[in-house]
Amino acid sequence: MKIIRRKSRVIKIGNVSIGGNRPIAVQSMAKTETAEAENTIKQIKKLEVCGCQIIRVAVKDSRDARAIKKIKAAINIPLVADIHFSWQLAMEAIESGADKIRLNPGNIYKKAEVREVAAAAKLSGIPIRVGVNSGSLRQSSGGTQADKMVKSALNYIRILEGFRFRDIVISLKASSILDTIEAYRKIAVCCDYPLHLGVTATGAPFTGAIKTSAALGALLLEGIGDTIRVSLTDDPVQEVSAARAILESLGLRSFGPQIISCPTCGRCEVDLVKLVKDLENKLSGLSFQSSAKPYKVAVMGCIVNGPGEAKEADIGVAFGRREGLLFIKGRPVKKIPFSQCVNVLLKEMERLNE
Repeated sequence: MKIIRRKSRVIKIGNVSIGGNRPIAVQSMAKTETAEAENTIKQIKKLEVCGCQIIRVAVKDSRDARAIKKIKAAINIPLVADIHFSWQLAMEAIESGADKIRLNPGNIYKKAEVREVAAAAKLSGIPIRVGVNSGSLRQSSGGTQADKMVKSALNYIRILEGFRFRDIVISLKASSILDTIEAYRKIAVCCDYPLHLGVTATGAPFTGAIKTSAALGALLLEGIGDTIRVSLTDDPVQEVSAARAILESLGLRSFGPQIISCPTCGRCEVDLVKLVKDLENKLSGLSFQSSAKPYKVAVMGCIVNGPGEAKEADIGVAFGRREGLLFIKGRPVKKIPFSQCVNVLLKEMERLNE
């Protein structure tokens, strides 16, 4: 199966282009107080290392807006200023060098105010995200929640287009999976602007990742989406890891070796859970992973499906009682002790990446 991407116009956010046939970008949001620039920079740098491509920061006052200049000078990825209620803060964020402005149609909606922001953004050559949230919709009657979200976005887009501003990105986030999917499906056929996907207020890491995967997976399979953010009540590093996993699982991006491992059962006679965790931890610290080729590594715990899966992978090991049979590109190579498995697999990965 091949996913056919929705045709959208290309928009540039700092040094990252989204839309068209560009790779779907991974975004997150800093959870520090933006005005505390050093803390914010520290968190963003951690996110850069784990693969975040676009970062958003909250701008709740002038101190936050002014801090953008210092933060921008210290990071390497585009910075989005998240603006609510005050159009003047958007102006200050633009002056401080923000790469994109997020406006909420639910609380910044006066045409005169939107015109000022659009003019400043156009002069600076930066886009505006029309960021609709189900929890901050202005009062409107008729239709489903998704209909109301789409209507809010389209009305706002018409205002921006009326000012000849078209560097627009759209998001339609609800806490309901079904409302989110419906809203994005409807907006996708109404315009060609890039879509930033996400589900809002998903909750704790485990349930939040599942809810987001269900919604974004459905949309991405239909070719909808140009950037994604997984919103979790957790460290933003976990958001980036989850977003990357979603894209990799659908074959839309590759971020290094993909580990395939069995769930284990009563037939497994080795501690496969520990082995896979050790392997993942070692991989996360290796410099080659970010530029590694998209190969598959199978780690299987018994002889039922193990040899077959291992043969299909680029590198594979199928375990018996105390040792495993190593496969390279479908060929059985040698038997390896369980205790040496992680080191052997890492060496083989390095060879494949040469």
